[in-house]
Amino acid sequence: MRQLLILSLTVLLIACATDAADEWKELDLTKYNVPLKIAAPDSAKVVSQTLSGIMHDVTIKSPEDNFDVQVLASRAQTNDMSRLKAEQLESVRDGRYFERVVREEPNGFVFENKIDTAAHYGFRYIVYQGDQEFVFQNGLGRTYDEEQIERMYASIKQP
Repeated sequence: MRQLLILSLTVLLIACATDAADEWKELDLTKYNVPLKIAAPDSAKVVSQTLSGIMHDVTIKSPEDNFDVQVLASRAQTNDMSRLKAEQLESVRDGRYFERVVREEPNGFVFENKIDTAAHYGFRYIVYQGDQEFVFQNGLGRTYDEEQIERMYASIKQP
């Protein structure tokens, strides 16, 4: 009987622990000059601007859902994905508070920064399409825990 109870509780916890990214709706960023789709909360607000005439910045925010994703679009210097990712990785590793790479994949990575003893997380995800490079990253206005970053990272990954 005890084993049945433990099994039932385990199944219930797994069923209740749905990833918020699975609940978010598809958001097409094409009208913001980013021909890609991501998953985002219904409450997300999108702001789009061109920076210095060479880079396009699209920010998707929903503070109540701990969602803040920035997409930087520009002409790619190379079509070599490993080089594009290596440049992003180098930029992150050069950061003053960089601690470690938590997870690395062919198109992106999740990393940890540490200020004193407090850990904060971030991500980069790169898409090369046509002659354009799209760099997805967490918003820079606040800090996020690992679970929040993993949720955002999962929402922007491309098939």
